[in-house]
Amino acid sequence: MRRNTLGRTTVETTELGFGGAGIGNLYTPVDPGDAAAAVDTAWECGVRAFDTAPHYGLGLSERRLGSALRGRPRDAYILSTKVGRVLEPCATDGTDLAQGFDVPADHRRIWDFSADGVKRSIEESLTRLGLDRIDVVYLHDPDDHAEQAFREGYPALERLRSEGVVRAIGAGMNQTVMLTRFLRDTDADVVLCAGRHTLLDHSARAELLPEAAARGRSVVVGGVFNSGLLAAPGPGATYDYLPAPERLITRARRIERTAARHGVPLRAAALHYARSHPAVACALVGVRSATTMRDAADRLAAPVPAALWDELRAEGLLPGDDPVGRTPAPAARPAAEGDVP
Repeated sequence: MRRNTLGRTTVETTELGFGGAGIGNLYTPVDPGDAAAAVDTAWECGVRAFDTAPHYGLGLSERRLGSALRGRPRDAYILSTKVGRVLEPCATDGTDLAQGFDVPADHRRIWDFSADGVKRSIEESLTRLGLDRIDVVYLHDPDDHAEQAFREGYPALERLRSEGVVRAIGAGMNQTVMLTRFLRDTDADVVLCAGRHTLLDHSARAELLPEAAARGRSVVVGGVFNSGLLAAPGPGATYDYLPAPERLITRARRIERTAARHGVPLRAAALHYARSHPAVACALVGVRSATTMRDAADRLAAPVPAALWDELRAEGLLPGDDPVGRTPAPAARPAAEGDVP
């Protein structure tokens, strides 16, 4: 599996990454054995990038991922987690399904992008993971906390990076505007953009991806299936964690039919599209089982013909100027002595 370096760091990621929200019981429970098998299968497929967060199942994802990775050579993979939500114990009150996770609601999330909050969050994540270090840390969803995130949270991460506590820093969000600001106004190494660089949402192409490429930074793409619609379009499909609108189900089905004419499953087209921009270092896939992990690895390994992208552009299902599948023009050769002008 191909590897890429995050920004100007020495942190190396595989082009496919393991997204840990699923094993945090996103929507429905995942058996502990299935969660461990999903991580084992990711390793067998060559995946060496694993992402999690305290938010995912109130720490369950971190505990499961850490347990599954603990026996692996620590220098052989990279682990990312997030800060911004500190978990505080509370009296159990039903489940956490209101936040999307089928786990006991025995903790509450406290938004905290302060320097102390960042430090505390990392320390508690290390405890849950049971590992000796975290490689990449993202400010998680600072949409409504921009001032504190830029004024306190980001500088705290920068200090931890300079001290060698973490190796790469950035922000992870479901929008592009603030992520672009992080690239312009900070020295972030990488940003995690969820759901905005997909076959259904091309908004990251406008500014975020060009900005990252111009500045030598990296983008990790999450939500490549827009939380389900691009994996299985149909009744009951979700888009960005909510019931998918009918117009998007119709569009996804059109893309699916076009891809099928070229012998390409929709999931494969979605994965290849997410990885198509040179600024994208890794595509994260949310995984719940060994089967879904192996399917993602197989789909990314299979080639996709350029004719598919051409037809999607011709049908108006991709922007006409989207460069996916097009061979870049060769760079002009510098004039040499003796050339005729």
